Amino acid sequence: MIEVDNIYKSFGDAHVLKGITTCFDKGKTNLIIGQSGSGKTVFIKCLLGLFTPEEGTISYDGKIYSELSISEQRNLRQEMGMVFQGSALFDSMTVEGNVRFPLEMFTKQSVSEMQDRVDFVLRRVNLVDAHHKYPSEISGGMQKRVAIARAIVMNPKYLFCDEPNSGLDPKTAILIDNLIQEITQEYNITTVINSHDMNSVMEIGEKIIFLKNGIKEWEGTNKEIFKTDNEAVTNFVYSSELFKKVRQMYIEERN
Repeated sequence: MIEVDNIYKSFGDAHVLKGITTCFDKGKTNLIIGQSGSGKTVFIKCLLGLFTPEEGTISYDGKIYSELSISEQRNLRQEMGMVFQGSALFDSMTVEGNVRFPLEMFTKQSVSEMQDRVDFVLRRVNLVDAHHKYPSEISGGMQKRVAIARAIVMNPKYLFCDEPNSGLDPKTAILIDNLIQEITQEYNITTVINSHDMNSVMEIGEKIIFLKNGIKEWEGTNKEIFKTDNEAVTNFVYSSELFKKVRQMYIEERN
């Protein structure tokens, strides 16, 4: 579990995060949503330890990050997996090399131990014949699965995903959503996803944090989001005709 208590983050005169308090549950897919400029990216970078809030605390399973020593913070960061928006794979490395990279950097495992772990996570993300291919030789959806495999190869306690469906077609995006949720539940990971994708909200939003202008405007589940009368949330979620229809169907069923 990650607990956030009243954090503030500014850059000069720009106040980006304004007193956010929430928690992200273990074994659940926790989504951060909001318009561009709402503070989502800064928030997730604070959770990753890349930015330090001026006020408030962030705790990881009871450990307050700011109270840890430098070595303890480094060890904690090694328990975090990250899936970047553009996958961020190394073009000069094969799929296998990309996934093995964190093990080579941060562990003392033998070559055979690393190979066993790489083989395991690639099987887990349904990539059994791509070991020796390069990122340019595989599809965007496969690249995203490689990124997920690399993120979980160190068996993290915390998994962060920045727009994991960016650039993917709807069918592939659903497959990635389902894969992230399955891995989260299977390994009891605390997963935090920064997303604009309303399909993700509907499919896997077990907990949703909605930010507006650096403030936590609303939080709840993907079921509760259909019930809210919060105008900022409904304007954001139901901006498309599809979701307006879904909202109307819900209202009619409720009445």
